[in-house]
Amino acid sequence: MSQHHLDNRTAVPAPRRAPHAQERYGTASRQPVHTRDSAGPETEPSPSPGGRAERRRGRRRAQKRTPLLGNYIGYAATFVGAGLISGAIVHHPLDPARYTLIAVAGAAVFLFATVLNEFVLTKRRPGATRVLGIVTASLALSFGIGMLSGGLQHFEDFPERAAMLIPFGLALSWVAYVLRHEPARWRSIVGPAGVLVLITAALALVGLRGIADGMAAESGGGGHSHGEETTGEAGTPEEADQAHDAKTDSGTPASKDPERTAGPTEAEDAAHADDGHGH
Repeated sequence: MSQHHLDNRTAVPAPRRAPHAQERYGTASRQPVHTRDSAGPETEPSPSPGGRAERRRGRRRAQKRTPLLGNYIGYAATFVGAGLISGAIVHHPLDPARYTLIAVAGAAVFLFATVLNEFVLTKRRPGATRVLGIVTASLALSFGIGMLSGGLQHFEDFPERAAMLIPFGLALSWVAYVLRHEPARWRSIVGPAGVLVLITAALALVGLRGIADGMAAESGGGGHSHGEETTGEAGTPEEADQAHDAKTDSGTPASKDPERTAGPTEAEDAAHADDGHGH
């Protein structure tokens, strides 16, 4: 070949391959980019009307709460019932008929609060066995707490009775609490925690009985009364008259024959007459 042809070959530009590579890379890089249609801007698919309604119903269900007044009534009835039971247990010996009625009323109020809090406000529908277990455990828990709180409150007024109520109320409330709130863990009643509660109740029984005996020896079995008449030294008017008569009989006996005893004036007159002096 001549030198001219060689010069012409070297002058021929090389084939363009870079644009193909750029196009390949550009296509790969443009894959995640959303392309726009010539008709207008890019539009997202609109949700179906059924999906919106479902989300709206779910939002309403999430925002629904229990009524505030119902929560207050259940909360207040729980403590009112426990208070009535505690007062009736402590004061029962004073008027058994009256305080038995108060205890029954307190138990009814406490059970009403239990049903309201556990079933009505929460809208749960447990089985009959579960309902019976909850009601029974709640009733036992109310009496246990009533014994414990009433004994602590009136220990000075009824030492011997309170010394029995406090430890037994502690044990009963523990058992009822486990059966009421943790029924699946019923073995904990006799577990380490149950043994600790039992030891505490036994020590409380021994210690409080000793304190009650000491208080009874010092005060002579005193206590406070609710509605009872207090008897003092004077007593009723009939007792006062009898005491007055007894005191009169125990005094110096009066003379039965007034003629035998002369007063001081008559004795002086007789002495002057014997002397012969006339007045």
